Amino acid sequence: MVHAVYPGSFDPLHNGHLDVIKRAGRIFGKLTVAVLHNAEKPHTLFDVEERVALVRAATEGLAHVEVATFGGLLVDFCRRVEAPVIVKGLRAISDFETELQQAHLNRQMHPGVETCFVMTATRWSYVSSTRVKEIARLGADVTKLVPRASLAALDARFGDAKAARGRG
Repeated sequence: MVHAVYPGSFDPLHNGHLDVIKRAGRIFGKLTVAVLHNAEKPHTLFDVEERVALVRAATEGLAHVEVATFGGLLVDFCRRVEAPVIVKGLRAISDFETELQQAHLNRQMHPGVETCFVMTATRWSYVSSTRVKEIARLGADVTKLVPRASLAALDARFGDAKAARGRG
């Protein structure tokens, strides 16, 4: 059974993330979705506990998928949980350049870890957490872009914007 880690900020989790989780969960015997907790970057919309709850809600019932948090170096987390594989979702060539550099650095720091790239399904290739937050903040509907738990959290956070859209 190969254990893999899928890291990210997941702020919020969207359907592109969920697509990668489901597909990687079928490839690897165990998948840990690792939610980044970075105290030096307090700019996330949702705190780490909220993000973990969103991921747990969306992945409930998926066999072999667990959720954890990490801070610091990803390779140190991989060592700690004994995961020899890092899963990275790719949407476009620009993602590949950045992720390839990171994969080489991770391998340099931890020669026992490999990075597996999973292409996000075409239907989600344009979705990013940044854009989802922007659209929701402006009061537009993100129902088709995020799982139910993320939608509820965004509605709770930006409810005034959604109400204003209904009046406009």
